[in-house]
Amino acid sequence: MALLAGGRFTLAWMERLMAKQERKRALRGRAGRMKGGRGSGRASAGHVRLWGRHPVEAALKNPNRDHRKLWATREGIDSLDGELPPDFPVEYADAADLARLVAKDAPHQGLVLECLPLDDVFLADVASGDPARPIVVLDQVTDPHNVGAILRSAAAFNAAAIVTQDRHAPPESGVVAKSASGALETVPWVRVVNLARALGELADAGYWRIGMTGEADATLAEAMPKGALAIVLGAEGEGLRANVASHCDALARLPISNVIESLNVSNAAAIALYAAATRG
Repeated sequence: MALLAGGRFTLAWMERLMAKQERKRALRGRAGRMKGGRGSGRASAGHVRLWGRHPVEAALKNPNRDHRKLWATREGIDSLDGELPPDFPVEYADAADLARLVAKDAPHQGLVLECLPLDDVFLADVASGDPARPIVVLDQVTDPHNVGAILRSAAAFNAAAIVTQDRHAPPESGVVAKSASGALETVPWVRVVNLARALGELADAGYWRIGMTGEADATLAEAMPKGALAIVLGAEGEGLRANVASHCDALARLPISNVIESLNVSNAAAIALYAAATRG
């Protein structure tokens, strides 16, 4: 480090240092000082924070999404499919600053979007749709990674919606969106107060309700109907609650070998949805 006599920095070095610090402040903006701080992934009150290319890109393309602000690296912006509107609120930041806006170690890929939650979806709206598209009902599946993965499988196999009980399911979040890889924006997510009552409404709409449990005698293929289908899955370990199982028309299992006790609920959902999509 160049010094003058008496230990003073050279003027040129000081000017370079000040310019570098100014550039760093301009790049960072508010990204490092957002409410919630490092590792929280929490958005401002009433908002949802999404991260990663697929979730953010899908949210930006969703006309039903109300966006608040996008924080991004220039590389992140370049990775998006399509152009942002000229007046879209974007603040550029570096990757380290974006890491302060999301859950710890979350792969933000240079993109963090804050937006409003999606509008509520009502069961009657999805139950009156195409009967060839199954509905997935989740009984107290609380892990956001599992719910996100199930949304992704629901999108892949053209399911009409997923249904969860409002008090026993994760909220809409960046973790769910990242695991769903964009499907949060395309698969309706119905939240109900009472799951047993919702199953009754599905029966009234003509759906055959199959509860998935490893203790069932029939396999899914044996229990599956030709018409409208609701696939009901319980949380790992606990499985379906008795009251929910009693509101199913049939109980069925996947024909897995006895070398393993059970599958992850998101894997079971994917297999069940594939079976529904390929039924004769």
